[in-house]
Parts: sequence; C-alpha cells; structure tokens
Amino acid sequence: MKRSVIVASAMVALSACAPAGYDGANTGAAEPVAVAAAEPTAAVEPAASAVPEASGVPGVSASPAAPGEQPPLPADVQLTDTLVGKSVARMGKVVTDQEGFILYRFDKDSDNPPSSNCVDKCAAVWPPALTDGNPQLEGVSDDKVGTVTRQDGTRQITIGGWPVYRYIGDKKPGQWKGQGVGGTWFVIQPNGKKNLECMPTGTPKAVEPPAGSY
Repeated sequence: MKRSVIVASAMVALSACAPAGYDGANTGAAEPVAVAAAEPTAAVEPAASAVPEASGVPGVSASPAAPGEQPPLPADVQLTDTLVGKSVARMGKVVTDQEGFILYRFDKDSDNPPSSNCVDKCAAVWPPALTDGNPQLEGVSDDKVGTVTRQDGTRQITIGGWPVYRYIGDKKPGQWKGQGVGGTWFVIQPNGKKNLECMPTGTPKAVEPPAGSY
C-alpha cells in the first residue's frame, strides 16, 4: 500500500509540472534518435566569407554570398524576429519567440566560442532560431543576445553565447516537451543558463524528423 501511495504521489507531481497538452508519450529510457552531434559547424560573428557546398537547412541556397554577407533566405524559412523573456507557471524563467514557442539550448553546443553542433537530422527536429538582423527584445538583455554563423551561412540567435532552437515536438505555444530530451536539451533562461525546473522522469526521446526533411 505504501509503495502504491508513493507512485501515485510521483505521478501527481509530474502532471502538476507538465505543460499544457503534455501526455507523457515522449518519455522513455532510450537516447534521442535526432541529437547526434557532428564536429562544430559554426563560427562567432563576424560571419566567415565562405559558404559550404551543401546547405544544412532545407531549401537554403548553397550559392556563395559576398564576403561578410548572409546568403538570401527562401520565403519558407521561418525567422525569429522577437525574443520574449518571462516567467511562466511551473517552469519559471523561459524565453519564447514571437509566436510564444519556448526556446531551448543544447549541451553539445558551445558558448565560448559560440558554435552549433545540431545539423541535418538534428536540425529537422530542433529548428535553429534564425535571424536576418537584430530581433526585438522583451525581457531579454541586449548584452546577452548575439548571433553565430551556421555552416550554410545563415545566422542563428544566441543567448548567453548558446545557440537557441525550437522543438517540433511542441505543438502549441507554451509547451516544453523538449525539456530534458536525451539529457542534453533544456529550456533556456533569459541569461542563457539552463532552466532545470520540471525535469521529466527518465530520459525523454526526441520525436522523429519529418519525412524528407534532411
């Protein structure tokens, strides 16, 4: 009886911390299938003058850009033009984009110097927060925000030096189903640090990338 009570209490605590719409279906012991890291693929701004032959973002042209310039982005690439730092119930301090989706950082990236190790299959599941200029800031200090040039020449937003991403497993604004995925993905705070609230039981596995996305 005691053991049943303990298990039931743990389940209540987990649901109390879960974001809206969370069903626990992506929690398991397996490592995520979509977070395999490659060699560091990004350099600190200013951008490098060369662009690799292949693009890591679907639809992005691999044509060389002029020195110091970002290559043109196709219309279907979503840009992050606003960062909002705020506190939300249960999770605490988070950063969202202009649509209210919570942003994440990846332990296999680097903040000093900033670099991104999430490309190809990984980037299909964790789309980088890309920018073509300076995003508008609400609740995030401008001295914490920067950019890093990815291997395809696009610029990814950094917070506290850490490249930031969305998670395609979050289907609605305000969800944080990516928290703790693979033990390497965490909600990012406005100062760039990990938010370690609402950690799931076990090690969640990432969702599969969309077919034909990489």
